[in-house]
Amino acid sequence: MANSQDRMQLKIAVEGTYAPFNYMTSDGQLKGFDVDIAKALCEEMQADCEFVTQDWDGMIPGLQAGKFDAIIASMSITDERKQQVDFSDKYYSTPPAVAVPVDSDIAGVTKEDLAGKIIGAQASTTHAQYAETIFPDSTIQLYPTAEEYQLDMVNGRLDAVIDDVIVLDQWLNTDDGECCQLLDTLPAPAQIYGEGIGVAVQKGNDELREKFNVAIKAIRDNGKYKAINDEYFSVDVYGE
Repeated sequence: MANSQDRMQLKIAVEGTYAPFNYMTSDGQLKGFDVDIAKALCEEMQADCEFVTQDWDGMIPGLQAGKFDAIIASMSITDERKQQVDFSDKYYSTPPAVAVPVDSDIAGVTKEDLAGKIIGAQASTTHAQYAETIFPDSTIQLYPTAEEYQLDMVNGRLDAVIDDVIVLDQWLNTDDGECCQLLDTLPAPAQIYGEGIGVAVQKGNDELREKFNVAIKAIRDNGKYKAINDEYFSVDVYGE
């Protein structure tokens, strides 16, 4: 067993506005699937981890600048991001989906179904890239956080939103989400969504990346992953 001075000291970045994966409770505590998975990984790695909240747009620049050692914030492993950071193996993979107002006349999630509609998404995300790529005949409205597009949906300023199916489903099951309904999930093309959600580390930090890989496998094998998963979800979000 490593003693305290042998333990790694890591700073982990999360966004804190992406429920149920990472969010702030009313008393200012960080909570969510990403946060609990990060804690389990740190425990497995015998690391002392400190959490840092970071706006999404500043995640990769902050990692590159050494403000923190890793990002565990529902970041998709994409080819574009792999040019800037390195990733662990995936720790979950869930599909994107579209939500619409309960009285919407939108019948489906094809390009034609959403032509001429205003679609909300969080900026600098794979979901925003998907919307801009797949729905060229729609107006794409981008927001700094998921909470802000949700507010505009409640207030009738959007025709549809795109995000992770779990994020949308959990929002729709709150009082604020009563305005809207899940329309359908979307295909997740690898050229946009990559290989699932991973832990991002600085480019070339192979030692830390591999420690995360070993820890991810360990918590999958020892039941800790399932316990955390089942606290938040009724399905296994690890995916295929």
